[in-house]
Amino acid sequence: MSGVLEGIRIVDFCRFVSGPFCTALLADMGADVIRIDKIGGSEDRFTGPITPDGTGAAFMQLNRNKRSLTLDPTNPEGREVVRRLVAHADVVAANMPSESLGAMGIDYATLREIKPDIILMNITGFGSKGPYANRVGFDGIAQAMSGSTYLGGPPDQPVKSNAPYVDYGTAFLAALGTLAAILHRERTGEGQVVECSLLSTALTLANPAIIEQATLGLNRQGVFNRSYNSAPSDIFKTQDGWLIIQIVGEPMFRRWCRLLELTEWIGDPRFATDAARVINFKALSTKMAEWAASRSTAEVTTAMERARIPCGPVLTPQQAFEEPHLQMIGFWKSVSYPGFEQNIPLASPPVDLSVSPLTIRVRPPTPGEHSYEILTELGYTLQEIEGLRARSII
Repeated sequence: MSGVLEGIRIVDFCRFVSGPFCTALLADMGADVIRIDKIGGSEDRFTGPITPDGTGAAFMQLNRNKRSLTLDPTNPEGREVVRRLVAHADVVAANMPSESLGAMGIDYATLREIKPDIILMNITGFGSKGPYANRVGFDGIAQAMSGSTYLGGPPDQPVKSNAPYVDYGTAFLAALGTLAAILHRERTGEGQVVECSLLSTALTLANPAIIEQATLGLNRQGVFNRSYNSAPSDIFKTQDGWLIIQIVGEPMFRRWCRLLELTEWIGDPRFATDAARVINFKALSTKMAEWAASRSTAEVTTAMERARIPCGPVLTPQQAFEEPHLQMIGFWKSVSYPGFEQNIPLASPPVDLSVSPLTIRVRPPTPGEHSYEILTELGYTLQEIEGLRARSII
């Protein structure tokens, strides 16, 4: 079964999370993604090492379905390899400031001279314009600058999300933009630049809070796990753990009142709307906390589900991996890695197409695993390839 991007070749200069996950999604759709690695392996390969060769957990997820070419693109001979790669590619992917693109010789003007219909997908920290254009940035910086970190903890302690949601959100948007650019090129024959930034993603996700502040000037303080817009919506302790419930809207609130035998609160002016319930959240949260504390997590979850109230346990990473629902639907895709005895559980592609599904076909590559294969495809002879290796070009 072929993917929708079979026949599309992507040259991937990306590092760390947002760019590599974008190209991983495109690889899941069938694209041939060639990762350009530093000789010996790029720095993002070794973050959070789990294998004997130091390859990290995130690298395993973010670089499935790719081939690896080790290359020094700063050398004239390395630039020639890049030129040949671009001449045979549909998309060049990177995540670096404009100055760095130029220094690498993969800025759009240079790429178009090699292949006029090329698509450049680039992710930056802050965009290509403005005073921050050449700043480097990571997920946490964008979280902090969007307002969400300020609102994510208690009033005296901003809290960043542990999961790098800005990185992954940017990857999804970049993949969407790249697909749109590929479709546009098929219709018109014209390439273009696809640009995303971590800060723009973070601000997009935080936009409702900014709209509220700009229009009403509420100057909200952090509420930690509690919701600004509904109640009771918080994390509560049970006899054997923790769980979260989220109640939004009058019908759900009525069902909650009946479940906790608080029917006298139905119609009470203090709890007549979501906004009123937020103002008077202490009474609601106190009752919910008392009710949950006398029951197990399973008991509370079952009762809430029967009442059709959104609820879920707070799981450890081990519990999330062992979650029976995920095991039953085959969510974890097991891959091996050279020199590592354990199989590695990768999350399934997050989009499911019924006819041309995204698939995890190949494990992440070792550094330069496909260098000879790729260079042969570009027309290099074995003798030329050995010469490039001897001169540390590959």
